[in-house]
Amino acid sequence: MSQHDQTPSLPDIRQTLVYNAPIRKVWDAVATSEGLAAWFMPNDMQPVEGHEFHLEAGPFGKSPCKVTEVDPPNRLSFRWGKDWTLTFELAEQGDQTEFTLIHSGWSAEGLTEFGQTHTEVRERMSGGWIGLVQKLKSYVEA
Repeated sequence: MSQHDQTPSLPDIRQTLVYNAPIRKVWDAVATSEGLAAWFMPNDMQPVEGHEFHLEAGPFGKSPCKVTEVDPPNRLSFRWGKDWTLTFELAEQGDQTEFTLIHSGWSAEGLTEFGQTHTEVRERMSGGWIGLVQKLKSYVEA
């Protein structure tokens, strides 16, 4: 068993909300560069598997990402930085959309590119995502 296997992982950050918007509208908000920029961060993402792009993370500079899964209009995943994966899952519920955000790749011993512990960053980001999924709600329900 390698040492890597023994690193305790921290739970994924998960947020699930139902948006009063059709699935296509929510998909466009999470799977296009313009949509993501409206509620998350400026970026040059394209919903194409293998596409490499950057999130403009303000004071943290450009964060390298790579699209790993595209299944319109239900699922989009991309690697974020060196450790994380962000997944957006969408499920149609009539004219509403159940949206789940999953931010995975946390480990108790992990450090970000900026030398902060995963434990510390996860705590902050978990709170941050609560606001962001609300911002996405306002965007898609407008």
